[in-house]
Amino acid sequence: METELSLELIQKLPKTDLHVHLDGSLRLETVTDLACKQGVKLPTEDSEELFRLIYAGEVCNSLEDYLKAFDITLSVLQTEESLERTAFELAEDAWNEGVHHIEVRYAPMLHTRKGLRLTTVVEAVLRGLRMAKRMYGIRYGLILCGIRSMSTESSLRMAELCLAFKNRGVVGFDLAGSEVDNPAALHQKAFQLILSNNINCTAHAGEAYGPESIAQAIHKCGAHRIGHGTRLIENGDLLNYVNDHRIPLEVCPSSNIQTKAAATWEAHPIDFFVDYGLRVTINTDNRLITDTTVSKELWLCHKHYGWSLDQIKEILIAGFKSAFISYREKADLLKEITAELGKFQVPNDAEVWQAGPDRHLNAPPVQVSDAGCATAAPQPAPDPVPVTDIIR
Repeated sequence: METELSLELIQKLPKTDLHVHLDGSLRLETVTDLACKQGVKLPTEDSEELFRLIYAGEVCNSLEDYLKAFDITLSVLQTEESLERTAFELAEDAWNEGVHHIEVRYAPMLHTRKGLRLTTVVEAVLRGLRMAKRMYGIRYGLILCGIRSMSTESSLRMAELCLAFKNRGVVGFDLAGSEVDNPAALHQKAFQLILSNNINCTAHAGEAYGPESIAQAIHKCGAHRIGHGTRLIENGDLLNYVNDHRIPLEVCPSSNIQTKAAATWEAHPIDFFVDYGLRVTINTDNRLITDTTVSKELWLCHKHYGWSLDQIKEILIAGFKSAFISYREKADLLKEITAELGKFQVPNDAEVWQAGPDRHLNAPPVQVSDAGCATAAPQPAPDPVPVTDIIR
């Protein structure tokens, strides 16, 4: 038996958002306001119709289809003011739903249509994030993206930009964009520059292409985290490698269903990943395009898979463990977060419910050993364990 948790309770828990795209996470009213101020013509002036055009919802048939919405958002993100404003608002929205650490990613080269220099594009976003930190205390990091479908020279340029802003707010490099016919291995030179300069890196992989894409990201590019990783379920040997090496998965459940990386909530492998012990983090991907928050994603997983409050706490800890921050800062942060999480218990008046017994019946097969994991009833929070244990 599990206890049903409210969205309001989950919103109060300290969280991370490690996989969130700036250009997919604007406020809808900001899109229209920026368009008005900049003289940008949008497909429609009606807010509801504009939302339907941007929101992936039920109309999205693939990752490529999902990416079309960025044509609208990018059209209003070509000035310093718009970049600074949207970065601040994203961090503000995240803080208001309990996110204590956010890692915002975007591709600076996509914001130069009106002549902005790449360094100016990065500095504008960092200003917005710094303003949010001063106002609210939210921790942040910036991840710069290369694009798979663009030239290897452009991804190398983004890697060089990461190096220039290392220790100035940029915490990592990512390779984003459509995986089909755009192998990550082609961008090895960019990743080599990143790794040789001791910079963190992640890569979108296993979203629109099979586990071979994940293997390339790890073994050819040296990715420290995997963006999405949904199709890891198809290769048990690789799955065990990822698990054994504690490579975090940046999972974005609602987005995965919209892009058809998973057909349904029941077919999504995230519940198996959690049961099997993989280091899973829950993220938004694109707050506007997917119409979500981290709290909503966790609540939906709770509703679909019966995750208990204790399981959700473990996943939240995994998010902080997986953040691109230094070990010493992470150790202090984990002490603070585990203490804060310990204050939250299941409300006495919460409803009791039971997840459906067939919730794994539609999951695809995997070549791994027994993944069954019994869930104990929620217990009072134990005394904090030593940081040397919780940080692993």
